[in-house]
Amino acid sequence: SWHIPVSFLLGVVILSGLTHIANPARYADPLFHIFAGSVIIGAFFMATDYVTSPTYPLGMIIFGLGCGLITMVIRLWAGFPEGVSFAILIMNAFVPLIERYTRPKKFGSKPWAEPEAAS
Repeated sequence: SWHIPVSFLLGVVILSGLTHIANPARYADPLFHIFAGSVIIGAFFMATDYVTSPTYPLGMIIFGLGCGLITMVIRLWAGFPEGVSFAILIMNAFVPLIERYTRPKKFGSKPWAEPEAAS
């Protein structure tokens, strides 16, 4: 599915683009961050692992965005030059929570309906 890789790359581009616009002398442009390190491998091969990634499309997008944003926070302001693996591990811890709140409703279900009275 395209959801995780595209949203992962979008998260990297958003945060690196904002920091580059704020101070281009200090922060590299988004293309550098996309092609440097293991962002491409992480987005397409590591984050899309079936066992640890969300199963529903909205959850996949939230997971990918979180991975991309955390990767850039680690790269820009932490002591490590590469943060893809750590970002994916951190977001893996949140997958059950993401799955709980992004699960689609069953067709025809009404969770607010009162049970019928027994006659």
